[in-house]
Amino acid sequence: MDQGRVLEAFRLEAGDLSRAVAGLSEVEWDLPTQCEPWSVRELLGHVRVVIAWLPGMLDAPPPDKAEVSAVEYYRPDDRFAPQTNTARIALAQDHVAGQASGAALADDFAATWQRVDRLCRAEPEGRVVRTRHGDAMFLSQFLVTRVVEVAIHGLDLAEALGCEPWLNPQAAEVVLELLLGPDQMTATLELKWDQPKFLRKVTGREPLDAAETAQVERLGIRWLTLG
Repeated sequence: MDQGRVLEAFRLEAGDLSRAVAGLSEVEWDLPTQCEPWSVRELLGHVRVVIAWLPGMLDAPPPDKAEVSAVEYYRPDDRFAPQTNTARIALAQDHVAGQASGAALADDFAATWQRVDRLCRAEPEGRVVRTRHGDAMFLSQFLVTRVVEVAIHGLDLAEALGCEPWLNPQAAEVVLELLLGPDQMTATLELKWDQPKFLRKVTGREPLDAAETAQVERLGIRWLTLG
């Protein structure tokens, strides 16, 4: 995917998420989410943590070539093992513990994604980065994974807060293209699901019955390993 397109999807979705959490009460910040054991504030802390890897990645010397795509990034290896998930949970909780309030966390999240957006816009097309897991990836492909984080967890946060999802169409298209490839985007219309429902279904947030599973698999979906 084109780096500018993915970065714009990231900017729009992160901006929508920032606006959605602005002004939440402390009671709302402490609501549980389906991403156990995280509360709303801890889940936003996780999204902030995974975005905040980027400045260090951009400061590091670039690898000679990209070796891993966004699809391959989600392969079932140690990055999604129980011990890694435990560390992932703790990182989010530790970050939140350092914030004085939910409002401070919201401001920190906004400053973080805006810095990442600004830094990435200064990078040329074809820039290669190395992830904290050691993968050499095009920046555009790694940004796809960050759109996944902001968009999918945005659905989780909307559900926890009891509000309509704010999923941005451009971000949804980036995630759908990751899952289906560019040639199957319109095939989702036969399922008669809107974009949020489709993404909740194929990421395990809503159950799929046998008929729905068969329909989704006929689309040639790329099932992602998620923590």
